[in-house]
Amino acid sequence: MIMDFIRNNKIAAAILTVLRVYIGYTWFTGGLGKITSGGFDASGFIQGAIANAGGANPTVQGWWGAFLEAVALPNAGLFSFMVMWGEVLVGLALILGIFTNFAALMGITMNFAFLFSGTVSTNAQMVLITVFLIVAGFNAGRYGLDRWVIPFLKDRTPMIKDKVKKDVVVA
Repeated sequence: MIMDFIRNNKIAAAILTVLRVYIGYTWFTGGLGKITSGGFDASGFIQGAIANAGGANPTVQGWWGAFLEAVALPNAGLFSFMVMWGEVLVGLALILGIFTNFAALMGITMNFAFLFSGTVSTNAQMVLITVFLIVAGFNAGRYGLDRWVIPFLKDRTPMIKDKVKKDVVVA
């Protein structure tokens, strides 16, 4: 009953739209602030998280600290770029309601990465709201561009599948 309401009800879609735009605005402004600051560098944040993975009372789990030290820190420039533009693109997609489920999934992935790294900002709140967006599926983007984009893509999917089958058979 609750799942039917959150996934199909138009009133729920309106509530989800407000939540979606709020989360999108939060992501967009955060990413835009990093881009326009002229020099966002995630290496300090990554080093701080690595430092918090050790000691008597670690706030970052050891496996995550090891990942940050072995993968993220050596590629801090790439991670800085991905965080800045990921936040902007996720925010823009959520505000516009286009590819809402994918954007929400990428947003919650970033939120968990930040939480794993020891942040306590608004990330937990954003995770909670984003769970509702993901569970709602298409209804979260009903009052957005998904209303037109998703049906358009579904109509084109059989043509794409047929082309792939023909290409595979010929090859």
